[in-house]
Amino acid sequence: MAHAVQMNAIQSRRALAGETVFAALMTRFELYRAYRRTVKELSELSNRELADLGLSRSGIRGTAIEAVYGA
Repeated sequence: MAHAVQMNAIQSRRALAGETVFAALMTRFELYRAYRRTVKELSELSNRELADLGLSRSGIRGTAIEAVYGA
């Protein structure tokens, strides 16, 4: 029985680079865990500490995304 496999552009580039789908999923999961950890740690800071860093509560998620994913 034949099976068709569909891959998006990112998956195909990773497959060509020798990275398996499982390894790609693990990488994404680790990045997500780092994002959640960053949000948690920043959320635990007081407003004064956030202001000292030049952040506000509304900017925590954006800062975490930038720090982890580089976006």
